[in-house]
Amino acid sequence: MGGYVYMLASKKGGTIYIGVTADLSQRVCDHKQRINKKDFASQYGAFRLVWYEEYDDITDAIQREKSLKRWRRQWKIELIESMNPDWRELYGGMGW
Repeated sequence: MGGYVYMLASKKGGTIYIGVTADLSQRVCDHKQRINKKDFASQYGAFRLVWYEEYDDITDAIQREKSLKRWRRQWKIELIESMNPDWRELYGGMGW
């Protein structure tokens, strides 16, 4: 089973949330609908999908997520901007 590592942001240069999932579209939709109002993304308004990577194996995605969470903030920003320099919303589902 494959998986994704993703980053959500509140705005360009704002709060960054890193997560991992097997179903990126559904997971981002859940974040946007604020399914869990007490999670980090909900508390800090990080709902904009600004970066993701796809993996053939979910265990590789989990390892990458753990690694990214240890990175310095500036490295995360540089990674986002290498794919998405303007921090555009990459999620196209359900009108967002």
